[in-house]
Amino acid sequence: MQKRFISLWFRHLTTDWLTLRRPELKDLPFVFAAPIHNRIIITAANSLAQEQGIFNGMAAADAKAIVPDLKIIDEIPGQSFKLLKALGEWCIRYSPLIAIDMPDGLIMDISGCPHLWGGERNYLKEIVTRLRSKGYDVRGAIADTAGAAWAVARFGKVKPIIEPGAQASALLLLPPVALRLEPLILERLQKLGFYKIKDFMNIGRSVLRRRFGEGFLLRLNQALGNEDEPLQLLQPVEAYSERLPCLEAIRTAIGIEIAIKTLLEQLCKRLHGEGKGIRTAILKGYRVDGHVIQATIGTNSPSNNVNHLFKLFELKISSLEPALGIELFTLDAPKVEDVEPGQEILWSPEDCSLEDTGLAQLLDRLANKIGAANIHRYLPQEHHWPERSFKPAISLKEKPTTAWRTDRPRPSLLLNRPEPVEVTFLVPDYPPALFIYQNKIHHVKKADGPERIEREWWLEEGEHRDYYQVEDEKGQRYWLFRLGHYEGGRPKQWFIHGFFA
Repeated sequence: MQKRFISLWFRHLTTDWLTLRRPELKDLPFVFAAPIHNRIIITAANSLAQEQGIFNGMAAADAKAIVPDLKIIDEIPGQSFKLLKALGEWCIRYSPLIAIDMPDGLIMDISGCPHLWGGERNYLKEIVTRLRSKGYDVRGAIADTAGAAWAVARFGKVKPIIEPGAQASALLLLPPVALRLEPLILERLQKLGFYKIKDFMNIGRSVLRRRFGEGFLLRLNQALGNEDEPLQLLQPVEAYSERLPCLEAIRTAIGIEIAIKTLLEQLCKRLHGEGKGIRTAILKGYRVDGHVIQATIGTNSPSNNVNHLFKLFELKISSLEPALGIELFTLDAPKVEDVEPGQEILWSPEDCSLEDTGLAQLLDRLANKIGAANIHRYLPQEHHWPERSFKPAISLKEKPTTAWRTDRPRPSLLLNRPEPVEVTFLVPDYPPALFIYQNKIHHVKKADGPERIEREWWLEEGEHRDYYQVEDEKGQRYWLFRLGHYEGGRPKQWFIHGFFA
């Protein structure tokens, strides 16, 4: 089979990525810069900056003098590799053989692939168009060798697709830098007047070897196809997925249960061997009538416990309608995480901690039954204002950055926002004698306070709050506060903020 390669060149890789994340930079000239030999050097520039004369390798101070409103951003180490790796994994849909070409490209071995898209022209157009629609300025070229495709993608001006066996003629008019040569060799070629590859293409190889070394001949021979170029290929991530075809269509709940258990056993065996657990799993059933039914589960912590995961799916079986029968089951785990091995213990602790797998499994069953949005865990925050003193936890594993405040009593139920109440008091600065909340009168029998909580002036302006714990004639306790100081005959607004157990 004739070898064919695509070279993709992302002309503004990192700046395009940042523009996608920060759209306000779209119409501004900006660059990435990093300290190199005690100087701040530009490592990447967006198209607007390049149009004004800014280029890679320029000192940031010189660039700022040329373009005073130039925005200089610190380079993110390793970002180019991460982006190219992600783009390469996305391109695996077009070819399984893809290599990262640092610092701004990909090389794809496309031998035997283009006919699936109707030929090389449609194939290249599809890839480039899709990548440009994602916001990346990309150029591509196809040739018999990776070196020739690389050269044409970056320096070619006639056509991006080089016919089989025509790479030598395609390289003739290109500059020597198109051969991916080292700067020292390029400088030597320029001093000798070799401005095009055709100027030295027909010179004897022994002469070129003595003059420019083996590295020069290697790059030339690789571009011409006289020597193979090894590529460090990306290893595609194998999906966590299992299939179970059925000899006869499944129409009963018992048959669906058996299929789920079989799939879970196969998938969890692999996950256990790799030290991973499921966070999200999707079961799909392909029915005889062409319809696809599915059920999704989620876990609070990664799990590869077959029995636990089956109990979560068991809650969904009643919603699966087999109709005329299901002929194929698939189980996919799009989200998995590493499982920390549990430490063996001599006895079980009496109290249930957040690390207890039993608690995580209970929360999983509740979440899949009543919905994960109805279960919340909160952590303390460093704020004076009560409604800002806590935050929702992301997961069971998230640790608090500060301790809960225990020196003052706090209500077991805090309202999302304080609600106004009408009060009557004997002395203005005293707690209320009674208050009206939701059209109901509460006579205060006991009260404690005030506890003054100042407003966080660095966040907003406003008055302080004086909080009181009050108990009515029925023994129910409430958390009330007065906003600000009492000033003469001017009434102050009172609010209810919480309820004590």
